[in-house]
Amino acid sequence: MPTNLFEIAETCLYAPSIEGKLKATELAAQLFREGGFDLDDRPPAKPASGVRFPEHPKLVDPRYLPRRKLTTVHGKIAFLHAVAHIEFTAIQLAWDMVYRFRGMPRAFYDDWLEVAIEEAFHFSLVRGRLKDFGSDYGQLPAHRGLWELAEETSHDVKARLALVPRVMEARGLDVTPAMIAKLDVLGDETTADILRIILRDEVGHVARGTRWFRHLCAEQGVEPVAEYFHLIEHYLRGTVRGPFNSELRRAAGFSDLELERLEVMSSQSPGRFD
Repeated sequence: MPTNLFEIAETCLYAPSIEGKLKATELAAQLFREGGFDLDDRPPAKPASGVRFPEHPKLVDPRYLPRRKLTTVHGKIAFLHAVAHIEFTAIQLAWDMVYRFRGMPRAFYDDWLEVAIEEAFHFSLVRGRLKDFGSDYGQLPAHRGLWELAEETSHDVKARLALVPRVMEARGLDVTPAMIAKLDVLGDETTADILRIILRDEVGHVARGTRWFRHLCAEQGVEPVAEYFHLIEHYLRGTVRGPFNSELRRAAGFSDLELERLEVMSSQSPGRFD
């Protein structure tokens, strides 16, 4: 049984199958509980562009994805499949944070391993709900946009922390409460409760991104708010989308100044991420 965390991460990221990735995450969860993994810097990280996704779902341009209307069975399946894809990609994102960026404090790896474990749990919940409707993950197309930013920031841990947890994942804090409310109105308490679990945990995931981003800014002697918006301008051309859930974002570590500047930025251009 491998105990080196980077070896397990590589197995997860470069395994082609869904089950292989989940098995590697389950092994890591066991080692995490037992405190038995090591952080020897081996093997050297492979390029992010080589990270494997399963043969299914087929990855297509977002415009070709099925409509996600929650009032029909087919629409709800499409919605659940989209959420499952987000959670599956989030497993990859958390593992890539562990794998790619060496030389960080051990607490950094503890944090992102725990995120990977939680994302795998979220995926299992959503996948189980898909099966309740006679479907499964991989039976509909999905898109690769969630992974593209990981590739673009694969050389810079500070940029990764700023943009993946604090832009991409933070968007979930804004939009998920309305999804939960709509599911409640439709009487789908089971799906709504799954989203409540995901939303609760995602606040903590974004908060980890905030904490480690600010840790690196302090180490490098840069002002974190200015650096955050500099990175958004550089990588995303200043595009973010509101409205923002200020309460949840504050719980995840966003400052009032950041929220004010995000409001201004979102009013000036459409966002890259929905």
